Parts: sequence; structure tokens; C-alpha cells
Amino acid sequence: MKQVILDTNFILSCVKQKIDFFEEIPLMGISIIIPLQVIDELQKFSKQARGSLKEQAKLALTLLENRDFRRIDLHSRKVDMEIINFAKQNPGIIIATLDREMKNKTQNSKMVIRRKKKLEII
Repeated sequence: MKQVILDTNFILSCVKQKIDFFEEIPLMGISIIIPLQVIDELQKFSKQARGSLKEQAKLALTLLENRDFRRIDLHSRKVDMEIINFAKQNPGIIIATLDREMKNKTQNSKMVIRRKKKLEII
């Protein structure tokens, strides 16, 4: 089964756009991986951020509760770089990100949000 690794920005954007990635991604036949460091970033935003970012982070954490996904430890605080390294070591992994720099640094397939409502692999 194919796997996709999600970054913080992708999760927050899905929440903002009301996209249920826990429903849509498995329908594509893909399993979800979320690094522990991404969960940590969401927890930090839910406590320290202001306004809509704080609310989106809280909602994202609520969505992660009791969901079936693989958690991995990247062993670093530099989350984006470690996701890139993980992807390079696992060429079949799809990266779910909106970060242009991350997209350009790997040859892996990418999952993106199209027209603010649809997930697509490019």
C-alpha cells in the first residue's frame, strides 16, 4: 500500500478548507504517516498562536484523536528537512505539503490541495 507523510501546513490547510483528509486519503488506497514532530507543532500552535491559527490547530488535534495513522519519530526539531530526508530514503513515499521548497527538494510524488477542496497527487 502506498503511504503519504503529512506536514503541519498541509494538515492546517485541510482543516481551514474543511477537507477530511482522514476520509479522502484512504479512499485513494493510501495510508497516512504523521511525524510526532508535526503533532508537537500543532500542540504548540494550539497553545501559543492567536486567532484562526490557534483554532485550526485545536481542531486538527481533535481530528487526530482516535484516528488510525502511523506515527514516526524524525529525531529532529527541523521537521521540514527531516521529512525531505525521510522521503529521499523512501522513494515510494508521497509528501503532502504546500511548501514550495519541500516540493522542489525531492523527486517523490506530492499530494496537494487543488481548488481549495480536492486532494490530488502530482
